Amino acid sequence: MSRLSEELAREQDHLDKLYARVDQLRAEVEAQLGRVLDHAGRRAQDLLERDARAAHLAQRRAALDRAENGLCFGRLDRADGSCTYVGRMGLRSAPPERRPLLLDWRAPGARDFYAATAARNNGVVRRRHLRTEGRRVVGVEDELLDLVRAPDGAALVGEGALMAALTAHRTGRMGDVVATLQAEQDEIIRMPPYGALVVQGGPGTGKTAVALHRAAYLLYAHPLIAERGVLVVGPNDTFLAYVEQVLPSLGESQVVLTTAEELYPGVVPAREEPAAVARVKGRAEMAQAIARAVRARQGSGDGADVTFQGDTYHLDAGTLGAATRRARATALPHNVARRVFRREVLDALTGLVADHDRALLEQVDAGLEDELRRLDAALAREEDLLPARVGGAGTEVTGTVAEHELPHLRRELLDDPGVAAVLEDLWPLLTPEALLEDLLADPERLRAAAGTLAPADRAALRRDRGSGWTAADVPLLDEAAELLGTDDGDDARERARREEAVRYARRVLAAGSDSDLLPSVTARDLAERFAERDTRTLAERAAADRTWTYGHVIVDEAQELSPMAWRMVARRCPATSMTVVGDLAQGVAAAGAASWEDVFDRLLPGRWRSVTLSVSYRTPREVMAAAEPVLRALDPAAAAPACVRAAGVEPWRRETDAGALAGAVVAAAREEAATLAGGNLAVIAPGPRVPELGAALAGAVPGVSYGDGPDLRAPVTVLTPDQAKGLEFDGVLVADPAGMLAAPRGLSALYVAMTRPTRRLGVVHAGPVPGVLAHLPAC
Repeated sequence: MSRLSEELAREQDHLDKLYARVDQLRAEVEAQLGRVLDHAGRRAQDLLERDARAAHLAQRRAALDRAENGLCFGRLDRADGSCTYVGRMGLRSAPPERRPLLLDWRAPGARDFYAATAARNNGVVRRRHLRTEGRRVVGVEDELLDLVRAPDGAALVGEGALMAALTAHRTGRMGDVVATLQAEQDEIIRMPPYGALVVQGGPGTGKTAVALHRAAYLLYAHPLIAERGVLVVGPNDTFLAYVEQVLPSLGESQVVLTTAEELYPGVVPAREEPAAVARVKGRAEMAQAIARAVRARQGSGDGADVTFQGDTYHLDAGTLGAATRRARATALPHNVARRVFRREVLDALTGLVADHDRALLEQVDAGLEDELRRLDAALAREEDLLPARVGGAGTEVTGTVAEHELPHLRRELLDDPGVAAVLEDLWPLLTPEALLEDLLADPERLRAAAGTLAPADRAALRRDRGSGWTAADVPLLDEAAELLGTDDGDDARERARREEAVRYARRVLAAGSDSDLLPSVTARDLAERFAERDTRTLAERAAADRTWTYGHVIVDEAQELSPMAWRMVARRCPATSMTVVGDLAQGVAAAGAASWEDVFDRLLPGRWRSVTLSVSYRTPREVMAAAEPVLRALDPAAAAPACVRAAGVEPWRRETDAGALAGAVVAAAREEAATLAGGNLAVIAPGPRVPELGAALAGAVPGVSYGDGPDLRAPVTVLTPDQAKGLEFDGVLVADPAGMLAAPRGLSALYVAMTRPTRRLGVVHAGPVPGVLAHLPAC
């Protein structure tokens, strides 16, 4: 038997023991779960505890199920003779020994698997990578870090785990890379979670892998973060579909994956708008414009007339101004401070009505006194008609409104439709949608709120009501929601909902004579138990709640976010624990970042730091060399990442006539698909070209996907540069580069398109070649 066969057999024996322990634990969890679910409990608290225990066991069972793939992927042999296995979860032997069998890759003791080098081996003699398929070991790759202490014949032949992973065919889905993380990546993953960590890195440097594995590490190492979950913000739905399996494969479910335009629940942007308009909406000045638009709906600089029971009362400007100042002084959101304003105005109005009633009574009293005096005079002339003068205390009208009548008067005022209409007009209950619709549809409101913007910019913002929302509107809606707060009727509705739940629980208990619930379970206990029993996961609850605050936020392709979008993201994590990854050279969004300083010196002054990933693992040297002139045109001072490998294939270009572009792309796609032999191919083109090229390719090449939600697992996918951000493919065809360059931030779009492949790159252009691509060989 060869040395390699012996090592494979030895590792297979250890892997068999690990899976035997997994099977044992799975059986124990199943038994515990069955017992827990069979336990009814005597009190509501027992039932709540039972449900919590069942949920915990279900999560543990799911984690053990995930162990079926890639359970163990590494081993460390140390100079002291010890051996440590590293995998995607931790395992110990059965009690009482509880010997460590497998170390979780996130544990401190596993760090040397990623960080040890020959120059600084930390006592590690050999690092072994295990390749497995299901429960079978199919390969081992050794790295000797201490040649002096290395055992004889320890070195094994192989291209290395990293190279094997990089040269494998793309699948259309990103997988976890816990087995191949590099030292600079692992260092970033394990950095403390305080403040914002900005990770700048060029194409292929593993920014996304670092971000997602950092999420898994923080959830493991920081329980407070796990309690609130992690928010991952990606550039588009195509990207999210590409990475959605990474964190579940690492055993993490307390994560919400979304795009910035989906952060405001209930609104789905469905309308496109010019880039110039999106740029204006993304500017930081829009925050002040929204704030001024809200203040403009609070109180009145003039007086107001109120009609009640046929009489008109005047609330002067001073009274309304004082009420407005008192409401604003609370620093509460608009819809909550509204209660203070209404109370102050109602107090003033109650006083006016009471004074008016008092005056009427005084007039009646004076009139009655006059009548009594006239009667006295008449009686004096005819004293024989009555024995005595009419008078006395019993005939006096006091002319005052009793204090106990004032609350009744307030209720009458509040219930009066005319009074309610005036109060609503003075300080309306607003939704973010209504506020923004009113603002953008009314040139006068826009001028008053956004006076710092140029007239042309205000004109660009103007739109009709009901025209639909765009992606750039979402941060504005979120800003408005923060300033407006919740509907002031929400608390009352919640109380009513709870009381209805209690009434329903009483009916359940009354009807359930044979119920297994004991009498000690009250109706309120039962109602609260089911109110608390939200079967949604943390991620589902967080995604549906705009006000949810996360333990940590990760933003990928962060260069695309506008200043307003950054404000929206930062609200999701008041503790400002963030990981931000991106490449400024790849920014294609109209309102995206020009520099990280521009973003974070304003957003989080003094609470951010930056690091750089300098090595490209995915992008071949030939591809980076082809894209470097585009990078130089973007920024002459920019440094391209160092590429660790070559593909052995030079990128090429092909010229065609403008009218023959689709046919040339189809022909090139056929050739490339055949050459890739099972790999996936992306055709990346300007947005207006995608429908035409997608249709042409679908009619000529099998397995083509394109459109709003392309299937990245298809053999050929047609994408825009924006859709292609963060993705990787075996081969890429860039179609109509001149069309890309004609769009805003076109150089960035072309740079994104050219740096997606792991093996092959071709360019098909109509007419003369753009200058930044003239160096490519024609074919």
